Amino acid sequence: MSKSSVARLPFELACPDISAWRKGNTGVEGVWQFKADKPGQNITVSALVHGNELCGAWALLGLLQAGIRPQQGSLTLILCNLAAFDQFDPSNHDASRFVDEDLNRQWLPKRIDAANTQERQRARALRPFIAQTDWLLDLHSMHERAAPLLLTGVQPRNLQLAKALKTPQHIVVDEGHKEGVRMRDFGRFGLSDGEAPNTRSLLLECGFHGDLSSRAVAQDMCVRFLIEAGTLTVSDAALQLVDWQLADAPAQWALHVTHAVVAKSEYFCFTEAFQGLEVIAKAGTIIGYQSSATHGLSDAVRTPYDDCVLVMPSVRQARAGVTVVRFATRQLLT
Repeated sequence: MSKSSVARLPFELACPDISAWRKGNTGVEGVWQFKADKPGQNITVSALVHGNELCGAWALLGLLQAGIRPQQGSLTLILCNLAAFDQFDPSNHDASRFVDEDLNRQWLPKRIDAANTQERQRARALRPFIAQTDWLLDLHSMHERAAPLLLTGVQPRNLQLAKALKTPQHIVVDEGHKEGVRMRDFGRFGLSDGEAPNTRSLLLECGFHGDLSSRAVAQDMCVRFLIEAGTLTVSDAALQLVDWQLADAPAQWALHVTHAVVAKSEYFCFTEAFQGLEVIAKAGTIIGYQSSATHGLSDAVRTPYDDCVLVMPSVRQARAGVTVVRFATRQLLT
């Protein structure tokens, strides 16, 4: 399946009205920060790193409307790429992913400071808040209709936290993208357990951008994360965030990413309409082609080992340099 033949999915999730909360209280638009009298960790929940990923904005709006305040330390809530969000159109939602370039590939100091694109300017404004964060939950959604995924990076401390949260069912252990550094890998978050033992950073893919369920997944994870961080008590969460928490996952699988397939052009195509989490039984199975406009199908893409899991396959954003699928092994967590 090529980019040109991908069917448009219905967009059912309404766009949240964040106008009353847009200003923030920190002097930086879209950034809210609340501090407790009791010392503790600095906790951040971020949303709208991509302007078409509405579920996280709904979750942050709910936290703000509920008047959530930390029991200890600080709580920072960030609506990230407001310029892209302002362009959101449900009939063409992919167009509002970013303005100039992907904000979630800019989190390296020399890159943030190197040029004046819309996203790098925004990263510069947000950098002080991310740099002081001890625990980060970054809320995202997906191009395709698929089960939620929690991305931990390669640090064992993040996988340990993912297990403690008891959801979602699939946890992706990966090194990030060749295109650039994600927010959840910025600075101390990318260091080893020995170098930054008190930090945690998770990226949650809540499902398809336009599915109503993506909002419920984002809300559920906010409750779990804030309780685990000590920001909220279980009783306060139950009183202030009524019906936000969903059932625990029946089991959790760690998907250890071994290979990333990067498109050589926008004409990359899959052999089937993969949705993600398919387990391909045999090594060497062709799952796609590095195609071109002039030469047709070429350079078959094959699975590298038996029982290979496909992680987030999508050609909706396909172009040279963009990851279109990742290959992973799987491990049942106990």
